[in-house]
Amino acid sequence: MTNRAYSIAPYDTGTSVALKPTIYKFKIALTDLNRNYYDTLNLTIAQHPSETLERMMVRMLAFCINAQEFLVLSKGLSTVEEPDLWAHTPDGRIALWIDVGEPAPDRIKKATRIAQTVKVYSFNSKSNVWWMQEKAKFNELTAAIFQFQWPNIQALAKLVQRTMDISVTITEESAYVAAESGECEVNWVALKVS
Repeated sequence: MTNRAYSIAPYDTGTSVALKPTIYKFKIALTDLNRNYYDTLNLTIAQHPSETLERMMVRMLAFCINAQEFLVLSKGLSTVEEPDLWAHTPDGRIALWIDVGEPAPDRIKKATRIAQTVKVYSFNSKSNVWWMQEKAKFNELTAAIFQFQWPNIQALAKLVQRTMDISVTITEESAYVAAESGECEVNWVALKVS
């Protein structure tokens, strides 16, 4: 006789169970020497079931680079009409719209119509191809485009734990990240300034 695991469902209801996000908590000691900005950030990030650790960590890093009073993480991949991060003015207007990844030019064009400042942080292995294909369209827009180095983002993702105390020190186009599980440096380049 062999041991087997069985899953028994009484009947098919025709409904599917949605996967829930994984919750990560970050306590970040932020030192931004570019802006003389120093803060302790407590971020709770919900990683969407289809989101990679690399993408989630780019959101965290983009938050640190742009940290300001009204900046918040949006609902992310589950709400496509919102950016990954944004900041609103006290009267409700969108002051800052931040997308991570390789968005379509039309999406960013729309964002430039409704937000005062628009930024994109590209990061993965297809980033160079995306930029070469879309560069001309983005050059017409008032958006800033940045590219993280993919090996740096992979190294950053390897540090991830569900609850983390980290320090992030930003100087010029570089962020030095130190955590209990290790440290790494993440560099980026400005592909286009607005």
